[in-house]
Amino acid sequence: MTDAIDAGSVTLEGKHKDAAPARKMPKPIIQTLTTDDLTEALSAGLRDFQATAMYGLFFGAFYAIGGWLLLWLMSSYNLPYLAYPLASGFALIAPFIAAGLYEISRRRELGLPLGWSHVLGAIFSPQSKELRWMALVTGFAFIIWIDIAIFLYVIFFGLQSINVSELITTIVTTPEGALFLLVGNLVGAALGVAVFSITAISFPLLLDKDVDFITGMITSIKCVLTNQKAMLSWAIFIAFMLMISLASFLLGLIFVLPLLGHATWHLYKRAILFEEATFSDATDDIQ
Repeated sequence: MTDAIDAGSVTLEGKHKDAAPARKMPKPIIQTLTTDDLTEALSAGLRDFQATAMYGLFFGAFYAIGGWLLLWLMSSYNLPYLAYPLASGFALIAPFIAAGLYEISRRRELGLPLGWSHVLGAIFSPQSKELRWMALVTGFAFIIWIDIAIFLYVIFFGLQSINVSELITTIVTTPEGALFLLVGNLVGAALGVAVFSITAISFPLLLDKDVDFITGMITSIKCVLTNQKAMLSWAIFIAFMLMISLASFLLGLIFVLPLLGHATWHLYKRAILFEEATFSDATDDIQ
């Protein structure tokens, strides 16, 4: 009886040892970036935009309309002091909106067919769960930014509600208003840098590889720290393009979002390489 049990144990153990090998996720290897990489990524992004303008203009228009809707809501509720924070902070959720643009560039790069089901599926498919978790992180950052803007307004102006012209006059003509604008921009810039660090390449990474969103954020931060000069230049360029969009009452977003979205994909491909996926026997895991 004991021998039978032992034989069974050996058999089961042998089956366990001979189980299918467990696949390990490919390890991201961060590359060194130069300003030439930024230029070439922009050029490749522009080519993608030109070749698939219908999709790019759709996402750009959708993003701009969303911004106009938020501004209209603020105007309806007589909250003019939130107009600028909303317009500038709206950029925090842009990387998720641009996920469809990453998918377009990915498919063009691989020579895969392209259609609306593929593009929208990049956002809504079950495989995009980690992408949506990352969107939740940036959405939370956006809410925090709006809360900070309200807090700063209350500190400087109290609970009184003032219209747009009064607010602009106060900011332009009084030290209190100038300080409010300065502090708000500094705080917004600090939050923007933090969000940029975790999203610079994480969204295209999550779309491209089967990794969790925590790994995506950590990899993005490492990429920014490794390529501080290049990524700072990239962040400044993005901020400049967004300022142009704001100056055009968000109309510029219709063109800026697809250009930056496609370029971000190509920058990610230059910034991150991967080791070949390796396989290990279950025996190694046991040992």
